[in-house]
Formats: sequence, structure tokens, C-alpha cells
Amino acid sequence: MKPIWIVDDDQSIRFVLEKALQRENLPTRSFTSPREVLQALSLEGEDQGPQVLVSDIRMPGGSGLDLLTKVKERLPLLPVIIMTAFSDLDSAVSAFQNGAFEYLPKPFDLPKAVELIRRAVDESQREQAQSELQDAAPEMMGQAPAMQDVFRAIGRLSQSHVTVLITGESGSGKELVARALHKHSPRGDTGTKGPFVAINTAAIPKDLLESELFGHERGAFTGAQSTRRGRFEQADGGTLFLDEIGDMPFDLQTRLLRVLSDGNFYRVGGHSAIKANVRVIAATHQDLEKRVKDGVFREDLYHRLNVIRLRLPALRERREDSPVLTRHFLQQSAQQLGVESKRIAESAQAVLDQFAFPGNVRQLENICHWLTVMAPSQVIEPKDLPPEVMQQQAPVAEQSNVAVDALYSEPLHHEVSLSSQETGQASALLKAPPVVLNMPGSDWEQGFEAEAMSLLVAGRTDVWDTLVNRVEARLIQTALANTRGRRIEAAQKLGIGRNTITRKIQDLGLED
Repeated sequence: MKPIWIVDDDQSIRFVLEKALQRENLPTRSFTSPREVLQALSLEGEDQGPQVLVSDIRMPGGSGLDLLTKVKERLPLLPVIIMTAFSDLDSAVSAFQNGAFEYLPKPFDLPKAVELIRRAVDESQREQAQSELQDAAPEMMGQAPAMQDVFRAIGRLSQSHVTVLITGESGSGKELVARALHKHSPRGDTGTKGPFVAINTAAIPKDLLESELFGHERGAFTGAQSTRRGRFEQADGGTLFLDEIGDMPFDLQTRLLRVLSDGNFYRVGGHSAIKANVRVIAATHQDLEKRVKDGVFREDLYHRLNVIRLRLPALRERREDSPVLTRHFLQQSAQQLGVESKRIAESAQAVLDQFAFPGNVRQLENICHWLTVMAPSQVIEPKDLPPEVMQQQAPVAEQSNVAVDALYSEPLHHEVSLSSQETGQASALLKAPPVVLNMPGSDWEQGFEAEAMSLLVAGRTDVWDTLVNRVEARLIQTALANTRGRRIEAAQKLGIGRNTITRKIQDLGLED
């Protein structure tokens, strides 16, 4: 194991920590200033760096917070513990913001300090093991004939600089293929090791996309306070991956065509041509031939991109790969969360194998992460599978029954549409007994929790607003259906004000 580095200008602090850690069979190495630490990292290399760094904040040779920032730039996964006097707790907040593992207030209790350092060591070893496993994990996997064709194509292109167009549905792994093409090319690990730079052209506003791709000069537009290198310059000597190229604005397609033709481009606001030594790999889930016919994608750019085309199969076209992918993602999720990997029963795997997976491999990965968090036991049974999988297996209810979605489901417009039929029909509706919804609390609450977890696992940052808006919309719709559209009466039954329900109807888009 690598040693714990202790940085403090106080010799007594260093001595006490050294002896305490040595009793725990933890090797140590001491420094008197941040400058000595940085020199050691520069001379010996990051591979010979510490397992954990314990540093004081205030030292004659420099600041522990500055040391934290510089060390994190070189070793982002290294746990750093900041020692501080009680008067320096404001600095401890800054330490956390800069990525410190924990702070240790002085004077400290020695057993608690050792326990904290031991936790940091365990965290460091876990992160290192996870990194090694990720490095050893295969980039892509699949035994299906369609995937074997893709692997063979990547092998044939391993010594080529040619432009490649990757097509396939969303979530099928197009960026993984692009990264594999780069890694095994003369620009990747087998050659000069140029950078791999990716940009999703559909995720960046049109006004900013040109600057993102080509960079800009200082003062080129409002807010351009300094010169900025674009993605083409960042990828110099390597590969630029243009994801969702089919959504690129038409006027920018002309500039991209120019770069692909002669390798030259101009920064926004610039007057000097810049040469781009970049291999371009593009990807799209759209039918580019149709977009060319519709006049929204340049035909000459299409032919320039479509030198070599690789089509990625959807997951439903390679169902034989589902079991091995499921096991892989369950292990991966367990490693990320630091828990024991779960196993999936054959019966549950059979259900998964029949699922359509509209989100393809990305959806399977999210489901495995969800199962790692939510499944109650180590063996995943069919009943543990998420709602979207089980709903596909559920039998269709008879028309005489009232089908009720979980509270988080999208609003159903027919539930609140007001009758515009004849007076007799309206009268019959008014005399009809109220509909009683058979919705046990535990069922909808579990569904609600499942949807919340699904959104959180997917990385959404609008979970609160999304779910609260759905709940409020469903409550208002149900109340309006119960009162035949009378808003004041619906507001009274819900226990809210008249102005509140009017405002909510407008905000939630329920006017119709």
C-alpha cells in the first residue's frame, strides 16, 4: 500500500500521527510544507503518490487549500483530509467545496483521527479497484451476429483515418463505437494518443453551437471576454465525435462541410484560418436520406460524412446479448455503489428478454442500476422488476373495469374532458354515482417511489418539479371530473382557493 502523506510545519503533530498510524500498520511519509509535496509529486510521478494526503491549512511554506487544489488537478480521486484549528472552520467549508474528503479540527482526538484516515484509505482503495475494473472491462460486448459484424468493421478500420457515420436508435451505444474507433486507430492508444472530443449538436442552442465547434475571438460577441478554443482545436491530432449530426442547423452545415473539405476553419470573429488535423466521426438516429429529401440536411455534407457507414442494431435485434449485458451492468452498478452485486433469477431474466427496450442498451443499464438500489434481496425475482417492464407483462384489463395509472403517470386528457353532448346525456352524468377508484395506498406509493428512483438514476435534475406538477395536474383533473368542470366547487373539495386552482390550471396547461 502507498504511504499516507502528512503535511504540517508542527513537528509534534507529525510525530503523533506517524506513531499512531504505524501502530495500525499504515506507512507514512511526512512533509513540512506544500512546496515539498508538489516537488515530490513532480520528481517521483503521480504513480508513486500518496494513498491519502493529510494536510494542515496554514503553514509558512504555503496554504493547505492551495495544495488541495493543485493535488486534485493531478490526482482527482485522492482523498485529502484538511487539518484546521477551530477558528479556521470557514476555511474548512472552502476545503469541502474544493473536493476535500473530510476536515480534522485541532486539537483532535487521536483515535478518531486514525479512524478518519482509515476510512479515507478504504475509500482510496475502493476507488482504485473500481478504476482498475473499469479499465479491464470490455469496451463493448455482444455475441449476436449483428454485433460481431460491428466488431469486425472496427477492426478493419483500425488503421484508417476515414470519416465514419454511425447510425442507430438512441441508446444503442453509438458513442461507445466512436470511442472504440478512436482508441484502435493511429490517433488513439495504438498511435499518437490524440484526444477524443465529443459534442452533442442537438443539446447545444443554435446560437452557441458555432462557438462551441469553432471557438471565438475576444470581443466577437457580448460576453466573449477572452479567446476560446473550439472543439475542432481541442481535438487536434485526435478524433471529434459529432453526435446527433442530423439536428445540426442548416447554416452551420455549410461551415462543417468546409472543414471536412480542406481542413480549414475560422473562429467566430476571427480573420486567420486555422488548420484542423482532426478525424470526424458522426452519429445520428435519424434517416439522413429523408432529411436530405426534406431539404433540412445538405446533400453534399451527407455524402462527405457517409464515407463508411456503421449501423448499430437495436437491443431487441440482439436479444441473445441481454443476459450477459444484464450481468455486466449489475456488477458495474454494485461497484459504483460499493455494495455486493445482485444476481438475476432465470425467470426474471426471461421477462427482461421479452421486453422491447425502446431505450436500448442505455435503458437496460438504467434498469440494472434501479434493481441494484431497489430490489429487496440479492436474487432478483420477476416481482422485483421495475414498473415499465412489468406493465408490458400485465394482462389487458376488461373494459368494464376502471384502469388507474400510478400517480406519476402522464395526465389522460379523456379523464377531464367535459361532455358537450345533449342535455339528457349531461343529466344522466350528473345523476350517475361517483366513480370509486380502487387504488390501494401501498400500490401507488410504490409506483411513485419507483418513478422517482427511475428519474434520479437517469440523472434528471428536475425530479421535484416533474413529479409535483404531475401530482397537482392529476388532482385537479380528478376534482374537475368529479364536479363536472365547476372550478370553484373543485377548489373547495381540494381545500385550495379559487385563485389558486385558476392559476394552477394555467401553469399546468390544463385550460383545454
